[in-house]
Parts: sequence; C-alpha cells; structure tokens
Amino acid sequence: MKTPAVAKKQGQPEINRPPFVHKIVKSTGKPSRKGLLSSLGFVDLYSAQPTERIKLIRDGVPANFVVIISKSMGVTKESLFTTLRLPRATIDRKVSNNQALPPEQGERVIGMAKLVGQVQVMVEQSGDPTGFDAAKWVARWMEEPSPALGGKRPATFMDTVEGQELVSNLVARMQSGAYA
Repeated sequence: MKTPAVAKKQGQPEINRPPFVHKIVKSTGKPSRKGLLSSLGFVDLYSAQPTERIKLIRDGVPANFVVIISKSMGVTKESLFTTLRLPRATIDRKVSNNQALPPEQGERVIGMAKLVGQVQVMVEQSGDPTGFDAAKWVARWMEEPSPALGGKRPATFMDTVEGQELVSNLVARMQSGAYA
C-alpha cells in the first residue's frame, strides 16, 4: 500500500507534512487539483504559518505542483520553468517519478503559489471575488512591465526568494493604494 504523502521513493515511510498539504495528496501519492493549489488551496498556503511552509519545503514539495500551478495559471509549464528558473528535464523526470523537489526549487514553487494566494485574499477582502481567477490574473500581471519595478516585469524577480518578497510587497502596496 502506498502512503498518502509523497515520498521520494516508493516504500519510504510517510512524511509528516503540515495538515494543509494532506488536502492535496490522495492514496496514489499524487496531488489533486482540487486540493491545496485550487483557488482556496492557494489561500491556505498563503495563510499557513511560515513554519508549516518551511516544513513543506524541507520535506520536499511534490514536483507535480509545478504542473498544477502552471495549469491553474493558464501558462505552459515551460513558461513557469523559465520564470522560476527550474531545470526542465529534472522537473519532468521528478514529475514522472512522483518525486519531491529539492528545497531550493520547492521554495520558488511555493513562493509562486503563495503570491496567488495573496492576490486571492486581497480580492476577497476588497469585495466580491465571484468570477475572479487569481492564478490567471497573476500570470497576466507578472508579464506586464511595472513602473514600480523600474519598468521590469514582476516575473523577472520570481526566481529568488528576495525577488518574490519584492513582488509580494508590490502587490500589498497595490491593495493599500501606495502603488508607485
């Protein structure tokens, strides 16, 4: 019997993941699109305690999260590989073998998902989110040059944790009206 968590190799014991991660992992060990990285799931990830996200990253983010995020955003996985500076062949192999990402890659993937959750929370706090698709909005917005970023696209900053923090802070300023 396979464990409910994604283990690096079949037969390894279940990794004790934060509770919000178990929402996406079925008995097959594969993440479900209706779980963590659905619209609500992005919010769960954004709202999770930093220690929970750190544990997820250290334990290994399932490589299939890249595929789920790209589909949610309506972009190709190759586009997401480029944005997050992920090695295509390595990720494809890990996806096909149902393996986890190394922490430095998983951290970038979680950062992207967290940004989508941040936008969803902002929209929910600001009014009626009916019909709004945060993942698709983020995908479009990240490709537009931003005066607040010196005319650069937010996507160009998503390959580092510092860059993701910069983009996240820009999104927060947009909500407060302090967008420059």
